[in-house]
Amino acid sequence: MLAVSSAHAAEPALSAADTLSAAQRARPVLPKSSGPNVLRAQVLLDRAHFSPGEMDGAYGSNLRHAIRGFQKLNQLTVSGNIDAATWKALERDQAPVLGVYTVTARDVAGPYKPVPADMAGKARLPMLGYASLAEALGERFHCSPELLRRLNPGKKFSKVGEQLLVPNVGIMKPLPKAASVLVDAREGTLTLLDAGGTPFAQFPASTGSKHDPLPEGRWSVLGVATSPEYRYNPKLFWDAKAGETKARIAPGPNNPVGLAWIDLSIDHYGIHGTPEPGKIGKTQSHGCIRLTNWDVLQVVRSLGRGAAVLLQA
Repeated sequence: MLAVSSAHAAEPALSAADTLSAAQRARPVLPKSSGPNVLRAQVLLDRAHFSPGEMDGAYGSNLRHAIRGFQKLNQLTVSGNIDAATWKALERDQAPVLGVYTVTARDVAGPYKPVPADMAGKARLPMLGYASLAEALGERFHCSPELLRRLNPGKKFSKVGEQLLVPNVGIMKPLPKAASVLVDAREGTLTLLDAGGTPFAQFPASTGSKHDPLPEGRWSVLGVATSPEYRYNPKLFWDAKAGETKARIAPGPNNPVGLAWIDLSIDHYGIHGTPEPGKIGKTQSHGCIRLTNWDVLQVVRSLGRGAAVLLQA
């Protein structure tokens, strides 16, 4: 039986996200909130194409930006908090927020291998695959491996046929084609817009640093590539280590540019994935625009050659 909502009641487990009482479901989501209702919000926003980034069941800056973007689109009060009106709009999507995934033989087989931190070590690998099944499933279901463990206490993530509770993101509808892209360094977001300039999808992004600031201006998409290899040139990095040389890094989710590269009409800049989804929107980049692997794959499918890209700091 679920805990009853009260000042002294224990917070229900994350696995209760679909079975909360009406009163528990109506709770606002605010800074410092955590638990199953926050996870509900993250899944519903993700399915509405206002990505909270790596889902973890806790309120953070990426969730705040996702809420604000959803509120703007739906002409709600833009607060970054989920109030009654925002819950009502989100809950037009009535599908369960959690689902059951059965681990397959292919999942268990991998292969999984630790990824070296240095470029020379990466260059020796024939593929930059996942380090563990928990990492692979986390990316598949848009969440941190730790969230999966909390949803599935006692599970080993190593047995064929093991059933796991996961965020129900497989029912997401594909995005329509975007006419343009807006990258806002101040907000830490990438937004897709239709031909009329209306935003319809938003993603958290890492967008540069004081050493490599975002190149403001209007650019365009030259092309897109999935599963790209990466050509490392230490001369392009202010923090390259002494003695490093050029290197070819094989494709894979743990490649430095992740699972996709969107080439922009400015030398050495693009929109790409990342091997560290938990850092998106929270750490700086080397100038390019980084998204989670699952978000960049959505963007790739929505963008075509020639799409306009506005970068603003």
